[in-house]
This record gives sequence, structure tokens and C-alpha cells, in this order.
Amino acid sequence: MKMNKYIKIAVFALLTGSFFSCEDLTSVNTNPNGVQPDMVNPNLIMPTVLTEMAKAYVNLGYQDIAGVVQHTQKDAWSSGHNDYDWGGTQSWAGYYGLLRDNELLYQRAVTMNLEFHQGVALVNKAFLFGLITDLWGDAPYTNALKGELGGVANILPAYDSQEVIYAGIIADLEKANKLLSKQKSEYSSIVDNVDAIYAGDPTKWRKFANSLALRYFMRISGKKADVAKAGIENIIKNAANYPIITSNTEDATMGFPGTSDGTSWPANAVYDVSGSNYRRIKMASVFVKYLQGVKDPRLGVWAAKVEIPLIVDAAFPAGTDKIEGGKRYLSPDKVGKSVVDTNPEYVGLPTSFSALPSAYNLNPTPGQTSFNPHVSFLAPMYKNASGPLLRARLVSAAEVNFILAEAAQKGWSVGDAKSFYEAGVKTSLAAWGVSGSSTAYLAGSGVAYNGTLKQIMEQKWIASWTAATESWFDYRRTGLPALTAGPAAKRQALPLRFYYMQDEIRINAKNTTAAMDKLEITNFSQAEGKNSAWSKPWLLIGTSKPY
Repeated sequence: MKMNKYIKIAVFALLTGSFFSCEDLTSVNTNPNGVQPDMVNPNLIMPTVLTEMAKAYVNLGYQDIAGVVQHTQKDAWSSGHNDYDWGGTQSWAGYYGLLRDNELLYQRAVTMNLEFHQGVALVNKAFLFGLITDLWGDAPYTNALKGELGGVANILPAYDSQEVIYAGIIADLEKANKLLSKQKSEYSSIVDNVDAIYAGDPTKWRKFANSLALRYFMRISGKKADVAKAGIENIIKNAANYPIITSNTEDATMGFPGTSDGTSWPANAVYDVSGSNYRRIKMASVFVKYLQGVKDPRLGVWAAKVEIPLIVDAAFPAGTDKIEGGKRYLSPDKVGKSVVDTNPEYVGLPTSFSALPSAYNLNPTPGQTSFNPHVSFLAPMYKNASGPLLRARLVSAAEVNFILAEAAQKGWSVGDAKSFYEAGVKTSLAAWGVSGSSTAYLAGSGVAYNGTLKQIMEQKWIASWTAATESWFDYRRTGLPALTAGPAAKRQALPLRFYYMQDEIRINAKNTTAAMDKLEITNFSQAEGKNSAWSKPWLLIGTSKPY
């Protein structure tokens, strides 16, 4: 529930009350339930910020960004997901709306001297501003969230550089680390059930803050290597003062109650009774083939087996096309020039291979409402509104370990790269309920540690399933995994950022234009100019990454 809804309810109550009462308006204007912004209890705001923040993150990582990093493809309504045909449709309005609510949470916590709530609000602020600058580039930051103060500088704020925003994020996380350093009993007004992430546990929030700092130090490592190195080494060398997430029980995640569409796993088939949103999302063949190649046990958790495998054999009589015993038998003349995948277990959709992806693998019912029996659906659990594995994952132990493995691989003084790498794999397997496979998997071909950044980033890519934004941001700064665009993609390269939206360009023209002018055109920006999804923001300029 948004704060503006609370305010509207309060205003309505005050207006209707004035018709039926001759009380002193100064007493009527004071709502005893604390719904006015200057009186609201922070515990009323926290659930909105946390749940909406987590939902926004999983909606990115389970939807179009999963298409960018080729975890998934869609077989209908697919151009944005598969082909990066985004235009200017993305908007940061929802993120800034959450930041306004979060700023109220923070200010009320300061007024009431609630340090736990201040610390949580600073972590939220870092997470949301980090997401905005990661997705768009330069953005309003210093003068953002000040519109109620009036003045052109606040109503039409200037854009801060990514360099400034990342520095602010790291500073806020440092402050949060100190605010969250006490035992729970030393804080006041913690209400466990309004905290959808950690149920009011300050120690876990502190670990979230420091783990997020690791993420952002590594994020800037291509531009500020010395700062990143010093920051990560400081956290690891001073572990008592900077605890981090090390186990799955500490992961920053949020489950879904599943009591309504708005409180359920996205694209579920419970509230979308047609099941079309679930049905359209398929595993990408790049991802499926990689997982099959390393015998990854998570594949069977995330994907369903093909309902009807294809069997193509030149020994079959010409014209053979029949379903028998749960398999479809085809002679080569019936296949013709079509590309088919005859894997008997798992088949993914190729990356942006066609304007009609639903026709892949000789689907007999192509089209927007297709039901393709020859391509793997996602696992049945993704039809559900809720479940133990259906969680928004904001930061995980797996990610933290892979960050440290990369830092060690760079030669930074944080520990042993192999140990962190293996811990990253193990914690991801445990998170998905297949920890029993860890020993065999880590000894397997392609998984046994070989000391390369490529291997670290590929395993981190796998572990980012449903949190694909992190894999996209990693790809941009490292070029790994070495993903390529499909033939029907808008450009023959993966995009690098979101477009500044047309409303922002129109309303805040001067400042948006200044931000766009700082973007660097690449060979793939083409006629779109600087405000292209293929132009480079500060973070990538001068790094030669990813292209």
C-alpha cells in the first residue's frame, strides 16, 4: 500500500468529518492513527518499501533482463524479451516513488531516533538508487526526492554522474553498517512481521548492507580499481566490523504470500487463469545446453522435461510424421530446412532466432496462444502463486562468494579464489535444494576450478537465475559469459542500458539532454544517437567492455 493512499484516506476522513462536526479544526487535523506524513509510524511504511522493492527486482530478473542474459526466451509477445526492442518504454517512476516512501521512512526514523529503521532505510536507498544508475546511467540523486521543497532545482533536478551516485551508495552503506551494529534488544519499535526480508533482525540487515557494498565496489572496479580493491579488502580484513552474508540462511530474499495477484510470484498461473504468462516463458537454449554440458542438477529444478520429444531418422519412410508412445517420429523430408532439437529431456528456445519463436521445433500450433509440446516449459512450481523456492533474491551468499572469488582472482588480498568459487557453487546448489550433488558437480568437467575469470562468471551467471539483472551488469563490465545476440535481435550485440524515457526528456529537457550528451556512442547505437540502449554510460566508457 502506497503512502499516497494513506494520505488520500486521511484527507477524505478530514473533509467528511468537517461536514458533521463543529470541533476545533486543529484537533480534527491531528489523526490519532498517525497517517499524516509528519506523524506516520515508520512501521507503516516499511512493508510497502520492502515488498515493492523486492517485487520490482524479481520482475526485472525474471522477465526482460532474463532475456538479455539468455536465461529465458519468450515464444509470444517476445520482441522486448528476445529482441531488445525496448524503445523508450522503461520508466524509473516506480523506483523514485519507492524512494520517496523510503525517504519518509528514513526521516521519521531520524525524528523518532529509531536507528534500526534508519539503517534499513539506508540499505533500501542504496539498493534502489543503485538499480536506477545501473539501469540508466546518470540520474537525479542529490536533488532528487525534494520536489515538495519547491524551486526549479528540486522540481526539475539535475542528473548526478554515476561516479557520484556510486560513491553515495557506498557511503550510505557504511553508515548503515554502523547503525545496524547493535543487538536487537538495544533497538526500539522493531516489529518483526513488517520486515518482509529479515523479520526485524538487525544483524542480517547489517550483513545485507556490507554484501551490497561488495557488489558496488566490484561494480566500479573497471573505473576505480584502487577504490574497489581497498573497499573490498577492508571489509574482508575487518570481518568483525563488516560482517557479510556467508550462508543461505542469511540471503536477502522475500517470499510471496500468494493471497492475491499483487502478492504472488510473477507470471503465475493461479491468478492468470489462462496460464499464458507462465506458458510464454521458456528456458533459453543457450542456458539449457550449458547446464546440460556441465550436468547441472539445477536444470531439473528450473525446467520441465519436454512433453513430446522429436525423433528424426532417415530410416523412416518418407512422409513420416506421427506421435506414438509420447514421442513424435519424423522423416527428414518432413523436417526440411527447419532447425530442430531432438534432445529427449530438455529443449530451450534459441536466442532471438525468429519473429515467430512459437514455431520452433516444428510446433504444430504456432501463434500467440500456442502450446509447444516440443520445447521445455519452466518447472511446474512457476505456475504457483507461492512456494519455498519462489523468492525474490536481492543478494545471496552465492553472489557474495563469487564476488570474492573474482577479487581473489584479481590478486586482491581477500583469500583463496578456489575456496570462494566452490563456496559460491555450493551455496547456490543448496539454495535450490540440490546440495547433495555438490561434490560430484564440483569435480565434473567444466566445473572443477581452473583459475579463470570466465569460469567464475559463468557459474555466477547460472546462480543468478531469477535475479538476472546482476548477470547483465556483470556481462557489461567483463564481457562474460560470452553471449551473442540472435539473428532477429534489434542489434547484433547485447544492450548496455535502458533508454531515458520520453516524458523525462520532455519535462526535464535541459538536465536529461546534458546526461544524454555524456553517453558514448558505440558501433551499435546507430541512428538512435546517444540515448541508445547500446551507448555507454560513465561506468563503461574507456574500459573497452563489453565491446
